[in-house]
Amino acid sequence: MSRPRVGLVWAEAEGGVIGRAGGMPWHVPEDLAHFKAVTHGAPVIMGRSTWDSLPPRFTPLPGRANIVVTRQHDWQAAGAERAGSVDEALELAGASAPDWIWVIGGAQIFAEVLGRADRLEITELRHDEGAFAPAPGDVLAPLVDATHFALVAADPSDGAHTSASGIRYRFLRYDRV
Repeated sequence: MSRPRVGLVWAEAEGGVIGRAGGMPWHVPEDLAHFKAVTHGAPVIMGRSTWDSLPPRFTPLPGRANIVVTRQHDWQAAGAERAGSVDEALELAGASAPDWIWVIGGAQIFAEVLGRADRLEITELRHDEGAFAPAPGDVLAPLVDATHFALVAADPSDGAHTSASGIRYRFLRYDRV
């Protein structure tokens, strides 16, 4: 039996912003649909702040085992499994022998798992006028190191789609080299 592959998935605005004040400072329905398509049926690992940022109607994320990394030993939530560390979360997620395990945030969890990741699924958000977020974000995506990851797919390959919300975006897939 081979080990599950590990992927990270996030949306980032210009400057690598992935969050601000405990949430995402944008709404791009197409990104949410992409996120669902990528992660559905696979275990997802997230930090406690990411869990807390999810709208209650989406907790737990349906069709996925939800594993939350927190140091709070007595933490529990309906539909979620607690892990005390990233290593424990990966072990729990791998117990059902999935093809993929998806890490969905936040920045600290991404940083801990990046060195073990096989794939990165990134939604790149753009604004024609320049900086996307009206105010600086307080959570940043990890930097993608071209010596470790190669861009293998971009949709669209040139330019960007325009969301129903008016935000321009494209989907990028990087695989470990």
